[in-house]
Formats: sequence, C-alpha cells, structure tokens
Amino acid sequence: MQSSTDDKVFLATDPLGRLLMRLALPTVTAQLINMLYNIVDRIYIGHIPDHGAMALTGVGVCLPLIMIVSAFAALVGNGGAPRATIAMGQGNKEKAEVILGNCFALQILVSAVLTVILLLGDRTFLMAFGASDNTIGYAVAYMDIYAVGTLFVQMTLGMNAFITAQGFAKEGMLSVLIGAVANIILDPVFIFLLGMGVRGAALATILSQALSCFWVLGFLFGKRTYLRLRAATIRLSPAVLLPCVALGTATFIMQASESVISVAFNASLLQYGGDLAVGAMTILSSVMQFAMLPLNGLGQGAQPIISYNYGAGKRDRVKKAYFLLLRVSLFYSCLLWALVELFPQAFAALFTSDAQLVAYTGNALRLYIAALFLFGIQMACQMTFTSLGKAKQSILVAVMRKFILLLPLIYLMPAIFREDQARAVYLAEPVADTLAVIFTAVLFFFTFRKVLRQMDEKAV
Repeated sequence: MQSSTDDKVFLATDPLGRLLMRLALPTVTAQLINMLYNIVDRIYIGHIPDHGAMALTGVGVCLPLIMIVSAFAALVGNGGAPRATIAMGQGNKEKAEVILGNCFALQILVSAVLTVILLLGDRTFLMAFGASDNTIGYAVAYMDIYAVGTLFVQMTLGMNAFITAQGFAKEGMLSVLIGAVANIILDPVFIFLLGMGVRGAALATILSQALSCFWVLGFLFGKRTYLRLRAATIRLSPAVLLPCVALGTATFIMQASESVISVAFNASLLQYGGDLAVGAMTILSSVMQFAMLPLNGLGQGAQPIISYNYGAGKRDRVKKAYFLLLRVSLFYSCLLWALVELFPQAFAALFTSDAQLVAYTGNALRLYIAALFLFGIQMACQMTFTSLGKAKQSILVAVMRKFILLLPLIYLMPAIFREDQARAVYLAEPVADTLAVIFTAVLFFFTFRKVLRQMDEKAV
C-alpha cells in the first residue's frame, strides 16, 4: 500500500472520499470477515444433528466471556492506536513506537491473567451467565478449549489496531482474513468429520486465531511497517499506558458491557421464556453484529484520517472527515435495518434449522432491532470521540447506553408490560438505543464545536 519510509502525509493530503474508501473498505471487509469468524461456529453448531438447538444455546452462554476477552484487547489496542496516530500527525514517530511497544507488553500481561481466570472459573461464570442444566455441558466444553487461546485472541485483535491506525488497511484486513478462512475450513472438519462437536468448534477457533496472531506480529516486527515493534520499547511505563487505557476504556465498556447485558438478557429471558427465548437471544446478538462490526470498520477506517489531521492541526479535514463518516454510517444502518425488518426469519434461518426456534426468533428480531437505523449516528460520534482522544466523553456515552439505560430497562420493561414479558425484555434494546442516540448526538454537538474552535485558536 505504501512503503515503510512513507511519512503518512497522504492522510493529510488525499481527497477525503477516496481516502475513506481506501481505508474503510478493507476495515469494513475485515469486520465482516471477523463477524463470520464469530458466527461461523454458531452456524455449524446450530446444524449438529439432534443436538443443534441446545448446543447453540450452550455456546451462546459463552458469549459474555468471549466478549470480555475481546474487550480487554480493545482496552489496550483501541486506546493506544489513536494515541499513536495523533503522535504521528504531530511528527513524533519515536513517541508513537513507544506507545506501540508498551501496549504490546501490557497485552501479554493481560492475556496471562485472563487465561488463568477463565480456566479456573469458567463453570461458575457460565452458570451465572444463564446456563441451565440442559446447556452447561456444551458451554463448558466450548469454553475450556477457547480459554487456552486467549493470548492469540488478545494479540490478533489488539495489535491489529496498530496496523490499521497507520493506514495499512489492506494488511489489517489480511490478518483477519487468514484466521477466518482457516476457521471456516477447520470447523466442519473438527465438528463433523472428527465428531468433536462444540469442542471441535472451539479448537478450530483458537488454531485460526493463532495463525492470525503470527501474521500480525510478523508484520509489526518486520520491515514493511511504519511503526515497528522494537525490544527497547517493549516495557510497562505508566506514563505511556495510562492515557492509552483511559482512551480505550470507552471501547472496553462498550464491549465488556455486552457481557453484562448478555447475562441480564439471558437471566430475564430464561425466567420469562425458557431455553427457547435464550436460544433466540443468541441469534439476535449475532444479527446485531451485522450492524455493529461494519460500523466499527467504517469508524476504524476514518480513525487514522481524523486522528492524524487532528494532531496536524488541520481543522477543515477533521470536520469534513466526520461528516463523511456520519453519512456513510447512516446509509448502512438504515439499509440493514430495512433488510432485517423485511426478512427476519431469513436471518434467523442462517443460524439454525430448528423450525420452532426460527419462527420465535423471527418475531423477536423485528422488535429487537427496531432502532437500528439510528446507529449510524451513535457509532460515528463514538468513533470520532475516540479518534480525537476524548476519553471522558467516550466513556460517558458508553456508560450511558449500556449501564444507565439498557441494563435497568431489561428489568423494568417486563414489569411494565406484563402481557408478554419475554417480548418486553427484547423491547428494552430499541428503547435504550433511541435514548442513547439522542444523548450522544447532543454531547457530540457541543464537544465537536469546542474542538474545532480550539483548533482555530491554535492556528492563529
């Protein structure tokens, strides 16, 4: 894409529309591939003869723990990568490489701690997260193996953010593609051919993540990268890491809160709708990834542009890049919302061949994603907060949507709408999303205006 001697001025000079396409298309593709990575296990598992529906529900209960692992990768990678890009925009490559090395060291430490915790406490966590006597066996079988690959997951997701943040979007996509293709090939071999069931799905996942991990680290230690991992920078410096972790906290909350929210949803749905309602929730969360991951990909494609130009003091490009991101994100979220509302059972049928589960999920899906068309606003604002290094605002909007709005509504809605309490639980999502978008848009309006004014003052 560009040589390692490139000083990345193309981020400040290329036409924005073409530049966003150049960076966002690979990152969106990577997110779509990553989505396949996350859901391909569930598609195969859902079609296991005789046990598919119950096995799918068991693996669905593992999602909160898997989300936590991914959230810790985002805490470090998605916090450090924008800081590194801002430093690049300021012309300080040495600082950017120090940030990269410190984040690498922190992710190794985090991976070790998470692995021990998951191996020792997975059964306890899974029962608390909504597993029943019918599904706990499948959940534990999957999670015991997945936990061993925590290091690979952390390195792949966290360090890949630094590849994309430099403008190497195609290389970032390739790292995800390697693992996804391997996973799609290995899944049927281990699940069906070798008869390993859910254990085979977990083994295929961690082996695939290992391949991606080796590729990512090979790139960052190699000669093609602009920011290189060097032995001298691989250390733990609080002065370097604390600003990165602060900025990454918002993304961490958004992803880790999915774990807490998933627990709340599963517990409430198990009470009001049984295993069928919990199984439907597994599919609903998978369909929601069709929305969230490509929107994240768009944001990640725009992040180097906004961060670099913010560091370089180019006010107009920062403003234009945000509004371009907003338009594209809104178009995507509205399009997907329309497709899911029109064909809900078609989306449900991707994950299971159980006719009862498909019918139930199709009805729940229309309600659950009712406010999806607004998500383009939410994600464009959140990703721009992060790109500008606005840690406080990023954390605030993340906490507002998940903890202040959605979590209480999961328990309040069935108390208000008693006629169909399981349906009321699903309704909590669109109500919370609508209120969150309003709050985020107002906060962003005042914050962004202040940022642009400050950039004007510095330019004088």
